[in-house]
Amino acid sequence: MAARAVRKIGDPVLRRQAAPLDLDVVRSAEFSRLAEDMVETMHVEGGIGIAAPQIGESLRVAVIAIDPASSRYPDMARFPLTLFVNPRITVLDPAEQGFWEGCLSVPNLRGYVLRPRGVRVDFMDAAGTPRSLHAEGFLATVLQHELDHLDGVLFVDRVRDTTKLATVENYARYWAVNASPPTDI
Repeated sequence: MAARAVRKIGDPVLRRQAAPLDLDVVRSAEFSRLAEDMVETMHVEGGIGIAAPQIGESLRVAVIAIDPASSRYPDMARFPLTLFVNPRITVLDPAEQGFWEGCLSVPNLRGYVLRPRGVRVDFMDAAGTPRSLHAEGFLATVLQHELDHLDGVLFVDRVRDTTKLATVENYARYWAVNASPPTDI
């Protein structure tokens, strides 16, 4: 297990449509190492999610884990470490909610993003078993943010009002008092 360098905005791998994985690949030792590297990188970087393209692998894989006790999101519900292979997202509740988002691949920037508040994600887990997850609120936003990476989309592409883009410092100075917590997803 090794932390890898996080690819930053401008790197072409972040703008590609990631490739799906076959079940044989998911069950391989090489894939297990990739998943371990993703988890290690996410923890080292202080994120709550990471997608394979963010470490240079154009594959349809993402990892999410929210631990309020050890993250900067103490008011958010815990979500166990979950690996999403070949995820497909379906909007269940199109009513929009907004959160200030950040990203490991877009350092030192926050932006206010409106997204559907309820989704279902169909995916395979690390064993290749089909799973389905329904999410609302903050978790729905986290899922949409991470799965966007698999389609070459960054949160900055989703910011509708560019006056609500700010450096981390200016977010804390001008926006944080009356804003939802930023998400470095």
